[in-house]
Amino acid sequence: MNKHTLSALVENKFGVLARVSGLLSGRGFNIETLNVGPTNDPRYSRITATVVADDAGFDRCVRQLEKLINVVTVQNFDGVDFVSRELVMVKVKANQETRSQILEIAGIFRAQVIDVSLESLVLEITGNANKVKTLMKLLENYEIIEMARTGTLSLERGLNAVRG
Repeated sequence: MNKHTLSALVENKFGVLARVSGLLSGRGFNIETLNVGPTNDPRYSRITATVVADDAGFDRCVRQLEKLINVVTVQNFDGVDFVSRELVMVKVKANQETRSQILEIAGIFRAQVIDVSLESLVLEITGNANKVKTLMKLLENYEIIEMARTGTLSLERGLNAVRG
């Protein structure tokens, strides 16, 4: 089983996300991340999903997504040069002894401090999966109180674009 990323340009209509996620989960794929939001054209939304599946099953799934009503186009990022980012907010227990260490780690990863209290720090980090994973691993040495992640967003590099 491999991780695969896809992007679907869909009509911005009620129920489309449910049909797309239902198709993915109904085929037995684990949806690792799922993100949806409007595009520069208000008629469309972009759904980006990271799915764990075997290669053949994922290819079948992409073809089935392309047949769904309200799905304009689907892009399979396998073998494509693309950029990917995720936003993470993490609340870490921080006291006088650990605060400077956590801030030093945050600085190395260009994480922003978005909230400070006497007992904790809330950090915001944007980056690719490896950057996020490495920061989270380092922060495990301190107590992670809470975390929220957006899921992956991806776009192909260069002038190619998924359009309606």
